[in-house]
Amino acid sequence: MTTRELQDKIIKLKQENDICILAHSYQTHDILEVADFTGDSYQLSLKAKEAPQKTVIMCGVRFMAETVKLLSPEKKVILSNPAAGCPMAEQMDKESITQIKELYPDYAVVAYINTTAELKTICDVCVTSSSAVKIVDKMPEKNILFIPDCNLGAYVAKKLPEKNFKLLQGGCPIHARVAKEDVIRAKESYPDAKLLVHPECMPEVVNLADFVGSTSAIIEFAKSSRNKEFIIGTELAIVQHLQYECPDKSFYPLSKNLICPNMKMTSLIDVLNCIEGNGGEDIQLDDDIMENAVKCIDKMIEYGG
Repeated sequence: MTTRELQDKIIKLKQENDICILAHSYQTHDILEVADFTGDSYQLSLKAKEAPQKTVIMCGVRFMAETVKLLSPEKKVILSNPAAGCPMAEQMDKESITQIKELYPDYAVVAYINTTAELKTICDVCVTSSSAVKIVDKMPEKNILFIPDCNLGAYVAKKLPEKNFKLLQGGCPIHARVAKEDVIRAKESYPDAKLLVHPECMPEVVNLADFVGSTSAIIEFAKSSRNKEFIIGTELAIVQHLQYECPDKSFYPLSKNLICPNMKMTSLIDVLNCIEGNGGEDIQLDDDIMENAVKCIDKMIEYGG
C-alpha cells in the first residue's frame, strides 16, 4: 500500500468512526496530512477538548496524551505508539520533587507541561514554552522552583530578574545537544539567514538567536517574516514543514542532531492500527492523579496561559 493509499484509508476510517487525530508539529509530514489538528502539545489538548469526537488519537509522546486526558476525561484518548515517551518528562518524578520541595518550602513549583501527569499533582502551576514568562510574571510568589528544563527556566529567569529562581539539572537532551559552535558554523554558511531557536536550547545558543520562541511561535515568525532565509533551532521536522508551507523561502537546520527519536516512532501504520482498534494505548489515569494533576493546568488557564 502506498503512502497516499494509507492516508486515504485513514481519513475515510476516522470520519466513519468519529475519531479526531492530533499530531504534534514534530511528527513527520505524512502524519500531519491526515491530522485534524497540528501544533504544540497544549494547543492540541485544547483542540481535543473542543472537538465533538469522543475518541482522540494523539500522534506524539506519552505526556501529551496524558494532558489531553486530563483536559478531556470523558473522552477515549489513544497514544498512537505506546513506546513514544519523553526523556525530559521522565527525568523527574513525584518522589524526588517532593524531597526538593521540603528543602525549599517557600518556593512555588512551576512545572513545564513536558512533565508526567503524576508529577503535575504536586506542582502549583503549569506553563508552556510560549506562556512561561507571562505566567510566572503574573504569579504572586517571588520564589520559583522551575522544573524540569533548566534551559527554559534560565530563559524565564533572565526575563524576570525580580524573581528568585531555583533550577534543577534537567531538560530536553535533543535541544541541549546544540552548541555555540553549531551557531557559528550555521551563520558562516548562511550569513543572510535569521536564527530562530527554541528556549529549550542552551543559554549560549539562545543568546545568539534573532528570535526565541515555542515551536508554534517559530513557525509563525518564519511564515510572516519578510526575510527569505532562516536557520531553525528546533526539531528537524519543522524545517521540512516550513519548506512545504513557504516554498519561496529557504530553511536550514541549526544542527543535524536535532532529531527526536520518540517523535519519529509513530508511523502511518500505527495511526491506521489505532483507528482499526488493533494498536495504540488507551490512556488511563488514576482518579487521584486526574483530580490533582489538572489543578496546575487550571491555574495556568487562570493566569491567562
